[in-house]
Amino acid sequence: MKKLIAILLAALMLVSFAACTDTTVDPTEPDAALSDGNVSDGNATDGDATDGNVADATDAEYVANVKVGTGGTSGTYYAFTNAVGQILNTENYSFEILSTGGSQANIEMIEDGDIKMAIVQNDVMNYAYNGTNGFNEAITSFSAVACVYPEVCQLVATKASGITSVADLAGKNVAVGDVGSGVYYNATQILAAAGLDIDADINKTAASFGDSAAQLKDGSIDAAFITAGTPTTAITELATSTEIVVVDLGADVIAKLQDEYSFYAAYEMTSADYDFITEPVNTVAIMATYVVSNDMPEEQVYEITKTLWETIAGDTTIHAKTAEMDTAIAASAIGTVPLHAGAARYYKEAGIIE
Repeated sequence: MKKLIAILLAALMLVSFAACTDTTVDPTEPDAALSDGNVSDGNATDGDATDGNVADATDAEYVANVKVGTGGTSGTYYAFTNAVGQILNTENYSFEILSTGGSQANIEMIEDGDIKMAIVQNDVMNYAYNGTNGFNEAITSFSAVACVYPEVCQLVATKASGITSVADLAGKNVAVGDVGSGVYYNATQILAAAGLDIDADINKTAASFGDSAAQLKDGSIDAAFITAGTPTTAITELATSTEIVVVDLGADVIAKLQDEYSFYAAYEMTSADYDFITEPVNTVAIMATYVVSNDMPEEQVYEITKTLWETIAGDTTIHAKTAEMDTAIAASAIGTVPLHAGAARYYKEAGIIE
């Protein structure tokens, strides 16, 4: 009898314990268990950073998977950022390098939350921030990290086309950059400085660097605008099979460009850029610049910036363009776009800015 009573008492205690520890939550209640950003059964909620998004930058130390927008796979953006991304990877976060339509597309992808970081032209990021030249309204969801290297505005033509100046493009078939890329605006401005209208005076076609090279090779276009760090893979490879020239913009065109757009710098191309160049070619350049979403955590952007300048800059075993990285212009060419707090913190500590 005593044994039966003991068994009944034990069973009663188990039932009571289960009732006291019941974790069932009514999902209609506002303070349900998962509403505070916890993770259950491997499904991330808004406060989790494993999907590369941070709802509130103060709630997470790192974005675990940083998606980075670049450009076409034949351009320097893509190659450079792939190399840099391998060095930026840490045990806390990694970088996923994406081929995209270029600068404008990258900024719009940051605005839409599709990526967290991108490399863009400094002119285009200023267009975006101020809502001009292709941007119907200002986009202020991003901030600057670092100007990393000059991007050369290259007007490449087949030798057979006979093109030796910007004015010679009148009536020609010309590639003016990918849709949504900064190249399109460079082409528009360079043509205008030479008195040509991009819509009325040339037969324009939208094309990536790789497509432009292919079309120059098969003769379907006469010339192409390509804005990228040199040597650009697409041009180097094209030169092995097709006779091409890089067209000198001319002093007058360059002067008009610089008078109207302060972000253009004069640039002289030589055999150091491409071995097929035998005489100096005068053109202009803008700066390739890393930007990030404003909600990237400050500590993470600080670490990225520090690694860019203390580990990557100058190390040509990573990529040849690292030789052109210079702290003197790291933050000086960002225009009206603000620095991310993490980048600003590094530059202040390093004495680069006040």
